[in-house]
Amino acid sequence: MSSEVRRLDESDSVDRKLWRDFVHASNNGTLFHLPEFLDYHAPGRFRNHHLLATGSDGCVEAMMTGALVEREGETWLWSYPGASWGGPVTRDDVTLSRMERILEAIADYCRDQGWAGMGLTLPPQPYFRRFSNYTDFVLVKRGFGYQKRELTAVIDLRRFGDDPELGFAESARRGVRKALRNGLVFEESSDFSSFYPVLESNLQQRHNVRPTHTLAELERIRSLTGDSVRQFVVRDGESGQVYAGMVMFHCNPRVTLAFYISHDDAFQSLRPVNLLYSGVIGWARDLGYHFLDLGTYTLNMEVNYGLCRFKESFSARGFFRNTFLGRV
Repeated sequence: MSSEVRRLDESDSVDRKLWRDFVHASNNGTLFHLPEFLDYHAPGRFRNHHLLATGSDGCVEAMMTGALVEREGETWLWSYPGASWGGPVTRDDVTLSRMERILEAIADYCRDQGWAGMGLTLPPQPYFRRFSNYTDFVLVKRGFGYQKRELTAVIDLRRFGDDPELGFAESARRGVRKALRNGLVFEESSDFSSFYPVLESNLQQRHNVRPTHTLAELERIRSLTGDSVRQFVVRDGESGQVYAGMVMFHCNPRVTLAFYISHDDAFQSLRPVNLLYSGVIGWARDLGYHFLDLGTYTLNMEVNYGLCRFKESFSARGFFRNTFLGRV
């Protein structure tokens, strides 16, 4: 049994519904795979080319977000340059042999279009309803290599009992107690503009970069995806000044991702980030999420050990966020 691949028409309401419904029902679909999320990009920013794979019975087997990029004078399909990850989204019952057929069909499609290869960043394992490395295995078997392998810090919320702080290291618990003694307050806030200056300043000072999204883009993402984007802050209990914040992207029913975490260095001694982590962990657990992804602490395989130890003190452990590159 073979798979057939065609381009998804992102402007067609029928295709968009088919796309959206499949991602929601899939084994590993996330917010970053949904048409509503990708709509926040300005028209023409990427040369989008999203794919749908169906079996011989006409049923959808997989979909993949993609855009065309130029690499050394050749055209490649990248999944996805405008999101944290992409890669094939599959059904819950995908088998190894079916995964081989799907990727073979996608590779055939790329060759027929005259493209040289593909780049794919896959969601980490906790984002899968049913864990497997079938996609990784088939890609490596086909000659793909790792362009990069980063570690993202994931907390298994299911391991906590009634008191999440019992799962924290003593240093993390001490920091939470200090923040409370200093009169800091944890709360949810819908006002992105209250935290965004802290985020912008911190990234500029530490890394000389700007946030991935402008303030207007964050607002647009929230307007497109609704409750999938939430913000939490830690404030001074008297002045109301924001000392730290976290913007959460609810990626699927199992995982919520801390897309932005930042704080004002001038108030680091008050331990606002400890209170922020503790508050968000308790909130995510109470909502029934299985995992909380605190984001990467590596860059091009270089480890930020201070950040790693801090996230580990809240029970996080590293999972691969793999990017594959290969010719078709």
